[in-house]
Amino acid sequence: MLYPVNIEQKLGFDKVRELVAQECISAMGVSFVHKMRFSTDFELINRLLGQAEEFRRIVQASEPFPSTHYIDVNPYLNKAAIEGAFLMEEEFQEIILSLQSIFSAQRFLDERQEKYPLLFQLGGLIEADQHLLSTLRSKIDDQGKVRDNASPELAAVRKRMQEESIRLRKVMDSILRSVKSKGYADSEVTPTVRGGRMVIPILAEHKRHVKGFIHDESATGQTVFMEPAEVLEINNEIRELEYKEKREIIKILTLLTNQLRPHIPALRKAYQFLGLADFIRAKAKFALKINAALVQSSKSCEVKWVNARHPLLYLAHQQQGKPTVPLQVQLHENQRVLVISGPNAGGKSVCLKTIGLLQYMHQSGLLVSASEGSTFGLFRNVFIDIGDEQSIENDLSTYSSHLRNMKHFTEFADKKTLFLIDEFGTGTDPQFGGPIAEAVLEELYAKKAFGVVNTHYSNLKQFAEKNPAVVNGAMRFDNVNLEPLFELEMGKPGSSFALEIASKTGLPQTLIQKAQSKIGYEKVNYDKLLRSLEAEKQLFEQKRVAFEKEESRLKKASEEYNQLKEFIENERKQIINKAKQEAKELLKEANQKIETTIRTIKEKGAEKETTKQVRKSLEDFGDNIKVEKSAKPQIVHESGEIVAGDYVQLTDNETVGEVLSVKGKSAEIMLGGLKSTIKINRLQKISKRKYKEALGEQNTPLSKGINLNQRMAEFSPNLDLRGKRGEEALTEVQNFMDNALLFSMREVRIIHGKGDGILRSLVRNYLQKFPHKKSVSDEHADRGGAGVTIVVMA
Repeated sequence: MLYPVNIEQKLGFDKVRELVAQECISAMGVSFVHKMRFSTDFELINRLLGQAEEFRRIVQASEPFPSTHYIDVNPYLNKAAIEGAFLMEEEFQEIILSLQSIFSAQRFLDERQEKYPLLFQLGGLIEADQHLLSTLRSKIDDQGKVRDNASPELAAVRKRMQEESIRLRKVMDSILRSVKSKGYADSEVTPTVRGGRMVIPILAEHKRHVKGFIHDESATGQTVFMEPAEVLEINNEIRELEYKEKREIIKILTLLTNQLRPHIPALRKAYQFLGLADFIRAKAKFALKINAALVQSSKSCEVKWVNARHPLLYLAHQQQGKPTVPLQVQLHENQRVLVISGPNAGGKSVCLKTIGLLQYMHQSGLLVSASEGSTFGLFRNVFIDIGDEQSIENDLSTYSSHLRNMKHFTEFADKKTLFLIDEFGTGTDPQFGGPIAEAVLEELYAKKAFGVVNTHYSNLKQFAEKNPAVVNGAMRFDNVNLEPLFELEMGKPGSSFALEIASKTGLPQTLIQKAQSKIGYEKVNYDKLLRSLEAEKQLFEQKRVAFEKEESRLKKASEEYNQLKEFIENERKQIINKAKQEAKELLKEANQKIETTIRTIKEKGAEKETTKQVRKSLEDFGDNIKVEKSAKPQIVHESGEIVAGDYVQLTDNETVGEVLSVKGKSAEIMLGGLKSTIKINRLQKISKRKYKEALGEQNTPLSKGINLNQRMAEFSPNLDLRGKRGEEALTEVQNFMDNALLFSMREVRIIHGKGDGILRSLVRNYLQKFPHKKSVSDEHADRGGAGVTIVVMA
């Protein structure tokens, strides 16, 4: 049940309906927009949302789904259904064009059955025979005229007409030359047609000098249009042939209509599909405009929304270049009622209407402007009390109309009801309005209904504090600047900030103090407490943001430290392993030398001179080993200031690196594959050759260069900028055009969408200054139109 009867106007759904209708390209699509209704069928809602989401992906990807010739031919089908009636040539042409769109859409969905399963199922409505289209096209040409070969009789008639027309033209040209030479006609005139017969213009004063029939004269009367007697029979023959042609065409159209008549039921279903496709595409295009998403649906009554935005407000703010503050709200079994309080003009009513409108859109099968993490439940009843329902005809005051609404709410509300009440209890003496509002809220709470109410009454805020399934909510307010933030905060009541706003407007302090004394200490103190909590909340938020920034910085520094530590440890292990290997080789070589020495002594029979020489050779080898062991490789340091591009060694270890940049007393160093910031006083400058030797990379280049073949293979001639910010998009366009020039691309496409045209203007302004472009133009209307820019390179 929906209440009141004008709920769509109250919520603004009528304006949403109009915006969706504007996206349609046919009357058939608009008719489906007008049929759109609030539903409680969970399966139907999910199917409608799924169809809209699939079409949203099609539109977003600019896939070639047909978007032309969505023509409503049902009046022609009604006419063709009558025995003996026949359709005109132009009517058949519209049927042909629209059938081509229908069968193109069917082929598109058949080829993408797995990608768009719900739309593919919708294509099941198409039962029309494609042979019918072939039959129609065999008789009707692309200009919507019956073809010459539609029948042998028509072909013969048209051939005879062509021959007679050529003969007529020759005779007329001969006569015209003759009358021109005699001065009976101006030299510039040519044959023309009057009343379906070919005539020549003759000066009025010479009309008796030419035999023939006058069919017309000029406005001034100085020229008459005469059919010469010589061509009378030819014109009569042509006129008779035209009548014969017309009779043959009617005969062909009648036969063609008879062939069409058995297909009318299947054609009606096919055109129903075409209208539905137009309607679903309109929903998808509207969803893209409001940045809508496919949210989670639930059979239970619940509201778990993330970043929900009022679609109409979002569109208005987009035009003004203003941000829209998103809404975060939750209603579920243990938190059924939300009581929102806060200052006037703080966004309470907008919040209420956002909840009502988005829920109504969701249950009408429209994608809603909320993040994908949101969950939308299913409500059987939606009751709203928004705005002034004062009625002179029914003798109702504003408050009486509110009470009438409350009577309906309390009578018909149940646990599947969502109620929305704006400015609960206002319109009468607050001393009585507050308690009455509380009594109504108690009744709705007892019925376990779900709802949101806006109020300034303290007793309703306290009611929310006392009852477990009721929660307070506040529209946040800037205490310092006394300005609303339009942000809903659940879990605490809000202050009306009446005294502060009165002070800001310049009301004398004496009057404000008198007002405080009349309000009473308890209420003023309660309001002060709320304001104090809000101030503490804002201070805590600032500190939380600062803490998160510092935590992020420390985390990054810790990661860099761990990476540096790992790098140094790896270097140390490599050096130790290398030293162990060298020592092992040296030991092996020494043992071999000793064994050789012993063998030589034994073989020579321990001759004194030979033994002396062998020992001398062994001592020399030992001296060499001592030199090698004690000779520690030293890197010669260079003098001069350290700048970007220099090679350096850390003073406290043997690690070497390349200087990337110098900032004050620190330098950013590339150590292996790791960037690190180190004080300059810990660095010593070395040569590039020594740097390579230290790394053992004398024969390895420092960089591998750019693989142009790989980059060219990875380059796409399509750049999608949708959803990008202006500065980010412009940077991508610049890089994209540079690569297009580098790879000698002849043509590229930049997809920016239509929207408000801001991104398109930014891209076009840059491209106009790009010196290597030949032309910049819109894509074809079927493939994105003004939402895509085609750039042809010079």
